[in-house]
Amino acid sequence: MNPCWVERARTILAGQIQICSVVDFPLGASGTRTKALAAEDLVRIGCDEIDMVMNIGRLKSNDFTYVRSDIAAVVAAAQGRVVKVIIETCLLSEPEMKEAARIIQDAGAHFVKTSTGFNREGARLEDVRLLRTAVGPDFGVKASGGIRDYKSCLQFIEAGANRIGTSAGEAIMKEYFKDEQKSF
Repeated sequence: MNPCWVERARTILAGQIQICSVVDFPLGASGTRTKALAAEDLVRIGCDEIDMVMNIGRLKSNDFTYVRSDIAAVVAAAQGRVVKVIIETCLLSEPEMKEAARIIQDAGAHFVKTSTGFNREGARLEDVRLLRTAVGPDFGVKASGGIRDYKSCLQFIEAGANRIGTSAGEAIMKEYFKDEQKSF
C-alpha cells in the first residue's frame, strides 16, 4: 500500500495482518538518503514489511557499489523488518537479473521481487526460475505483476516463488476454494 495509508490500515486492522508499504515506488530513482528516511518513517508509523524499488539506472550503468549501498541503507533503516527489493525484470537482461539478485542478498535484504506492475510486463515464469536459481533455495522470491488467477499462482510457486503479489487476491481465493471444493 502507499505510505499515506499505513497508519489508517494499522488502526483498522489492529494487528490482524502484516502491513507492508513501499519506498521510492515505482521508479527507484531517488537518492539513498531519501530512501532511508522514507524507510525510517514507515517503521515509525507501524509498517511490518518494506518493499523498495532498486535503482535500475545505476544497475544498468554497472554501478554495483551504489546499488548495494542504496539497498543496505534501506535495510538498516528498516530495523529488522522484512525488505523486498523490486528489480523490474522486464527491464533487465538475464546477467543483470543475476547481478541484481546477488547484490540484494549481499546488502541484507530478504526478497527479490519481479515487478512493480507499472512497466510493460509483470512477472514471467522464466524470470522467477532464473531468480530462484540465482538466490538459492533459502532466499525469498516474490512474483508480482499481472498474476490474476489461481492457476497462474500455482505456476509461479512451482517456478520458485515463495510469495505472490497480486491485486486479484479475492478472485484467486474464490478459484482456490472452488477448485479444492472448500468453502470460506
